[in-house]
Amino acid sequence: MQVIESKTDTSSPQYLENYEAMKTRVEDLEKEMDRARNDRSDKARARLAEQNKWPVRKRLELLLDRNTPFLEIAPLAARGMYDGRVHGAGIVSGIGVVEGKEVIVHANDAMIKGGTIYPMGVKKGLRTQAIALENRLPLIYLVDSGGAYLPLQSEIFPDADDGGRIFYNQAVLSKKGVPQICGVMGLCTAGAAYIPAMSDEVVHVKGTGAIFLGGPPLVRAATGEEVTADELGGAGVHCRLSGVSDYLAEDDGHCIELIRRIVKNLPPAKKADVGMRESKPPLYDPREIYGIVPASLSLPYDVREVIARMVDGSEFLEFKALYGPTLVCGWAHIHGYPVGILGNNGVLFSDSSLKATQFIQLCDKRGIPLVFLQNINGYIIGKEYERGGITKDGHKMVNAVATATVPKFTVIIGASFGAGNYGMCGRAYGPRFLWMWPNAQIGVMGGEQAAHVMITVKNDQLAREGNSPLPEELVRRIKEPIVAAAEKEGNAYYSTANMWDDGILDPAKTRDVLGLALSAALNAPLRSDAYGYGIFRM
Repeated sequence: MQVIESKTDTSSPQYLENYEAMKTRVEDLEKEMDRARNDRSDKARARLAEQNKWPVRKRLELLLDRNTPFLEIAPLAARGMYDGRVHGAGIVSGIGVVEGKEVIVHANDAMIKGGTIYPMGVKKGLRTQAIALENRLPLIYLVDSGGAYLPLQSEIFPDADDGGRIFYNQAVLSKKGVPQICGVMGLCTAGAAYIPAMSDEVVHVKGTGAIFLGGPPLVRAATGEEVTADELGGAGVHCRLSGVSDYLAEDDGHCIELIRRIVKNLPPAKKADVGMRESKPPLYDPREIYGIVPASLSLPYDVREVIARMVDGSEFLEFKALYGPTLVCGWAHIHGYPVGILGNNGVLFSDSSLKATQFIQLCDKRGIPLVFLQNINGYIIGKEYERGGITKDGHKMVNAVATATVPKFTVIIGASFGAGNYGMCGRAYGPRFLWMWPNAQIGVMGGEQAAHVMITVKNDQLAREGNSPLPEELVRRIKEPIVAAAEKEGNAYYSTANMWDDGILDPAKTRDVLGLALSAALNAPLRSDAYGYGIFRM
């Protein structure tokens, strides 16, 4: 393969300005991550210690193999929601290694509202299960939950993508042969009781773990019966009498030890063969991405410079380099895994859309995973382009993205607007994982564009009525809230709080995250569906 020859001047004023802007954004991200991991009240810490229970991060530390990576999913979910203290939606989820096997873990954080489940916690649980199913990863639940947060029960219970879907998914995972192991390390109340009940194997901690459909207060209110949590659903009840639980653990440490033994006993994973080669680092420092990406999304840059700092040896075989130049396509390796990369260098025209369609077909036919580096304002618009067939050519690209059967991965490295989000494999198009950089923005269109459209529509209406256009002061008053709303609801933190992505990444770490995700994805068969495409309108 050819080596990308970087043209970046790392001493230029523009590079240094960009570098400082991105460095500041990454530092802000690190502060947000630290707050999400460690901002817990002294009262919550003391209560956990009194119960002889470990914090969720310590449980994970002991569960996962030493010196192995942990790819956390949506660590900033629910950021700024509720009272601003439901960090990570009250759950820690992620992909790690246990006894040499890749697994995904879903663990309640009992120091956040006692592990109570909020609506975004349900969404995070469903996302964790989707990852387990798509990638055939054994799923470990570490349950310590008081059940649903009742004041928001209407957002948790009744709909197709609410709490009941978690247990539906457990049944589907079981049918598909995906192992599910549950550690009952605290309360499993109401709906949470079904998580161990529907798992393959259950480890139950004596004294602190309890499973029941209705806790002691509800039993007392409904029947008048006085009963303790341990008498109602403790380890003795479910290991000796009901048979709901399979292994009795003396404490958290013993529980983790038993779960590791169970995972060790699982059959070895048969990974899909994609023809790996030996990994080697890029020729250029990945941190140089900080200086390559402008602080403003309106400023262009060559996505090849990013690719050169992301792929093995900075080697990249570019496809149709002279055709459709606003989209860069080509083959490379990331940590030894072969990938087909699509990266934006401008809006999508008919030629770049057709180029993408052909490239995606080639990768899909050859079983090569796809990586989308998304920085897109959309497809080109205008009379000339409509007559030239941009709508049907864009359709071909969107069709190919939607129906590709190989694993897809998306990183939003800048703008993600309009139908460009679809063509570059946005969340709705089924990427196995999707991440954002701290500078990224997402929406139907940018704030300035949205405001301009609204003002133009109003002025056209006034013209039809024979009136003068809006005065400048009124234009300003209309424009400012639209731009402000777009900036608030389109930034990376708003996206990740709502779980439109799987997390915000430090650009310099993107290569390593993609390597972990590629490894996890290959636990499933390479093709997730029958090979082939829908109709391409000619």
